[in-house]
Amino acid sequence: MEKENIIDKPSFNPKIKTYFFVLGCFIGLIPFFGWIFILVWILGFGKYWTKKQYNALECQLNENTLYFKKGVMVTLEKTIPLENIQDLAFKEGPLLRYFGLAILQIETAGGQGAGPGGDLTLIGLNGAKEFKEKVLAQRQAIKSQAHSGAPSVASSNNNADVLMEISETLKRIENKLPKA
Repeated sequence: MEKENIIDKPSFNPKIKTYFFVLGCFIGLIPFFGWIFILVWILGFGKYWTKKQYNALECQLNENTLYFKKGVMVTLEKTIPLENIQDLAFKEGPLLRYFGLAILQIETAGGQGAGPGGDLTLIGLNGAKEFKEKVLAQRQAIKSQAHSGAPSVASSNNNADVLMEISETLKRIENKLPKA
């Protein structure tokens, strides 16, 4: 991941650990396998696992990208260019509302489209609505910059190099011309 200025690095609500724990308990409703699972889950593994999952969550909004990382055994790390973001959906269900959590679902151009889950699902961000607005504002700033034709720092440096080469070439041509 290239180094960019970080605009926002939201934290995750610690209540997400309890939410994940309760979701794990629902697996206990499955006959036979679920009963063994819920016994192990409630006797300590659930609290251990949800704490590890919570500590592995990371999200940051950069100048041009949105970065997200999660997972303990299976790690998911995504960097999404802001100009590719098509939609940001904000979802709250009864269980999420009970825990004071929300889901911010991000869909991108060329992503999964109508598939379940979208391209990126962020559960339990503190200030999720405000973070959504920051992402939309930064995406709009990038699109405005692209439409205004304002060159980026990298392209202006490249342009200066090209102009220097042209200038040196013209000077060499001028030196080879006969003096009048």
